[in-house]
Amino acid sequence: MEHNDILERAAEFAKSVHDGEGSGHDWPHIERVVRMARRLCADEGADPFVCELAALLHDVADEKMNPSKEAGLTKVEQWLNGQSIEPSVRSHVMDIIATISFGAGPTAPMRTIEGRVVRDADRLDAIGAIAIARTFVYAGWRGHPIYDPELPPRSEMTREQYRNGQTTAINHFYEKLLRLKGLLHTDTARAIAEDRHRFMENYLERFHKEWNGEV
Repeated sequence: MEHNDILERAAEFAKSVHDGEGSGHDWPHIERVVRMARRLCADEGADPFVCELAALLHDVADEKMNPSKEAGLTKVEQWLNGQSIEPSVRSHVMDIIATISFGAGPTAPMRTIEGRVVRDADRLDAIGAIAIARTFVYAGWRGHPIYDPELPPRSEMTREQYRNGQTTAINHFYEKLLRLKGLLHTDTARAIAEDRHRFMENYLERFHKEWNGEV
């Protein structure tokens, strides 16, 4: 099977999983990550097929859409096993997907340039204007409040606390989004992140001023 055919099938599979998903990990998120992965891949000299395939499938295994991370990874693995893909590519893509999540550990090592490209592409979608919109979508989906001055951001969290602990939409910026710029791997992603990061900082400054009745 040609690579383009496999990518088309992967897109159909991912869209069937993510279409209409309400947490901000929807099909448009996947499309943005794919576009950014292509851009970073070209700059970094990574394997374009591995990068795009992993980008398409990277959230299929997400715990928010599966009984567990293990169940999600099994879903991806079963789909890959049904395609005419070299075993080395299948294992490479599975390794990327198993390690990509911030919840798996913000600094969990990514052993290949393809993994670093896809992780950067995913993290860039959590920095900037779209990231602000996604944060409030996710908070609403989880039932979290916009902000609570009595509930400070958490500086240290276990994986379980990150997934299920008490937080707010605004705290999510401090607990995750503002940390991402310093966790990117590629020079291209770091350059893109600079402006997006400043946009979020400016937004938060304005938010707190409005909350306190200063503007």
